[in-house]
This record gives sequence, C-alpha cells and structure tokens, in this order.
Amino acid sequence: MIINRSQENGKLVFALDGRLDATTAPNLQVELMAALSEAKDVELDFTKIAYVSSAGLRVLLLGEKEAKAKGAAMVVRGVSEEVMEVFEMTGFDNVLTIAR
Repeated sequence: MIINRSQENGKLVFALDGRLDATTAPNLQVELMAALSEAKDVELDFTKIAYVSSAGLRVLLLGEKEAKAKGAAMVVRGVSEEVMEVFEMTGFDNVLTIAR
C-alpha cells in the first residue's frame, strides 16, 4: 500500500492506495499514531482502497481511540461499497466517522 501525505484545510490527509491488510497495516499504524500524537486532525482517503482486513480494522480502531484521547478528529472518506460492507458487518460504521 502506498501512503501519500498532504495538508488540506488544516488537516493531515493520508491518501491510501492498495490493500489495508496484515502486511500494510503496521506502516499505516506508525504514520497514523505519529500524526495523532501531535493532536492533528487526520483524514484517511480510502478512494483507492478496495480491501480492508481485520488487521486494517484494528489500526482504524486504534486511530479512532487515539484521536479521541488527544482531542483530535479522524475522518474516513471515499469508502467503496465493498469496504463499507465490511464496516457495516463489523459495526465500524458506528465507530468511525465516515464522510460520504
């Protein structure tokens, strides 16, 4: 998975490209936790993510918890129908802030 970082309207945006799975989730975790440790608002652009495994869900949950603890916000946008199905089946649609 490729992680492209940019600043948009005061938010740190991670544009993700590829699969968020056991192989790639640790890289996202490192980048996400570093950004959230500085209490920055973070947006995850899932436009080019077609698959999320349980390891990816774990990182998203950790990110959400860290954001709340630091007073920051984490938003997921550009979620495909397939990934949204995973979020709905696991209840993550009620845990994450998902912009449509």
